[in-house]
Amino acid sequence: MGFFDSQVVQEEAKKLFEDYQSLMQLGGEYGKFDREGKKMFIEKMEELMERYRIFMKRFELSEDFMAQMTVQQLKTQLNQFGMTPQQMFDQMEVTLKRMKAEIQP
Repeated sequence: MGFFDSQVVQEEAKKLFEDYQSLMQLGGEYGKFDREGKKMFIEKMEELMERYRIFMKRFELSEDFMAQMTVQQLKTQLNQFGMTPQQMFDQMEVTLKRMKAEIQP
């Protein structure tokens, strides 16, 4: 069975995408959130990034051709911005830490 044939992979990919879309929509209102709302948003983003990091690691570790092609496509896309996948995750961590620091009392 191929990597993308897995029901678990399909469900997690769908859930990640939906959760990401929801958070991005919600993020447009971030400036209007109170302190607690901002904390909750940051926590949800951290959780999503960890799920995404694990999901991508599954791709990297898979021997499935399509999974490997997906990893290569991501690397190629990020390379156009001068980034690696690790740098992308690192940058998100820096951004989330900065957001946390801004809401400290």
